[in-house]
Amino acid sequence: MVNKHVLSFARDMRKKPTKAEQYLWKHLKNRCLDGYKFRRQHPIETYIADFVCVEKNLVIELDGFHHHESFNRLHDATRTDFLQDSGFRVVRFTNKDVLTDIDNVLNSILDVLREPSP
Repeated sequence: MVNKHVLSFARDMRKKPTKAEQYLWKHLKNRCLDGYKFRRQHPIETYIADFVCVEKNLVIELDGFHHHESFNRLHDATRTDFLQDSGFRVVRFTNKDVLTDIDNVLNSILDVLREPSP
């Protein structure tokens, strides 16, 4: 069950995307990526995933510079473990990768989407 505060926070995050989130969303929305449907800033219990393809149980996370700090690395690992334990595959990209090498990012996402679900 998703908490109403998490839902509200997810809505707020959708209104203020980072440049990398905006750029990747341009390529994912409206089934632009090989017909797969994605949601952005999607709540999964107490977490908010940057992008989710529910039909393939895939979570895509974008990491900015603050994800390199030790506390945030620990939080990211805990979050990834939770999502994986909930049946999701988690793929992470840096904001820099999205902004400078979108073709490689999209191809990597497609590779994961085309793999059989665990």
